[in-house]
Amino acid sequence: MARLAQTHGLTDVQQEILATVRDFVDKEIIPVATELEHRDEYPQQIVDGLKELGVFGLMIPEEYGGLGESLLTYALCVEEIARGWMSVSGIINTHFIVAYMLKQHGTQEQKDHFLPRMAAGETRGAFSMSEPALGSDVSAITSKAVKDGDEYVLNGQKMWLTNGGTSSLVAVLVRSDEGHPEGTAPHKSMTTFLVEKEPGFGEVRPGLTIPGKIDKMGYKGVDTTELIMDGLRIPANRVLGGETGRGFYQMMDGVEVGRVNVAARGCGVAQRAFELGVQYAQQRHTFGKPIAQHQAIQFKLAEMATKVEAAHAMMVNAARKKDSGERNDLEAGMAKYLASEYCKEVVEDAFRIHGGYGFSKEYEIERLYREAPMLLIGEGTAEIQKMIIGRRLLEEYRIQG
Repeated sequence: MARLAQTHGLTDVQQEILATVRDFVDKEIIPVATELEHRDEYPQQIVDGLKELGVFGLMIPEEYGGLGESLLTYALCVEEIARGWMSVSGIINTHFIVAYMLKQHGTQEQKDHFLPRMAAGETRGAFSMSEPALGSDVSAITSKAVKDGDEYVLNGQKMWLTNGGTSSLVAVLVRSDEGHPEGTAPHKSMTTFLVEKEPGFGEVRPGLTIPGKIDKMGYKGVDTTELIMDGLRIPANRVLGGETGRGFYQMMDGVEVGRVNVAARGCGVAQRAFELGVQYAQQRHTFGKPIAQHQAIQFKLAEMATKVEAAHAMMVNAARKKDSGERNDLEAGMAKYLASEYCKEVVEDAFRIHGGYGFSKEYEIERLYREAPMLLIGEGTAEIQKMIIGRRLLEEYRIQG
């Protein structure tokens, strides 16, 4: 089962971390994932185990109590976790994006205050851009912050907040016109606020309400919520980086590494679907032999394995490009686009291999079939990725003269 999606050139430390996470996934996640998913139950015991392994601090620098590992190491760990249950990787992802944004853009006081607790898993992160009336059009954000003395007053409604209930720190992107004259481009008048709150639902701090979980087709277990701000007062020292008007760039930097994460999730889910498909094909008999011996099934397995391998290679390339300090929006967009599309196709082929049993909740492939579609829209739809890829290609291949 380990033949596909191998990553060459890893250090001994990276290999040890991955082996530990893989063992945890096989023993602690896969055996219980489907049952917990069907109950839409938050995987507290699994999260506690990952906390003990240090996964919440994987990319946080050692000076703040983290492991100081690379994006590649993190992405490969996410790939393994998603192979077990994609919802668990979602719990980690939003936390990771907020920690990354703090590390890259936070003031020294903000880093000292938040990162040690985030590395220990005591503070859990979530981030919020989307709103009910917008999806990919971030420039259309209407939630607003107005300065009032040494504080800002935030009003508005946000949507699709992963970890909305269980998090204790939310990075929220809102419009802030203060200091930005009329006519300023929308993306230059947005600010990210670091909002601390109590975990749970209802009014979690004065002016901030987290309604109950949104009921979803898949991606269960993890809480996805709305966020309602009504006179929410935030001190000025909780503006990420200490300067207004830079929120859009900060969020896009976080989303860029988040796209590598979503690509890794697609790779993990596709790997698991392939494992289930190739196992079932050797156990199920028709016309006197295992269906794996029928050419039609062998063709499916060949296509599935090739897609798993290709998606993994692109994900690894995007992570390594970011780790090198180079611009990687092209590679991240390609990896996210390809991995999510291939994941959907590999899962569907595994579903077809299972025949009627794939439709039964007794079989794990049924859960994967409902989970894969979320990757098509998370961290930017396929259409958004194509726009990013197309624009970057035109930059690279612009005709001179």
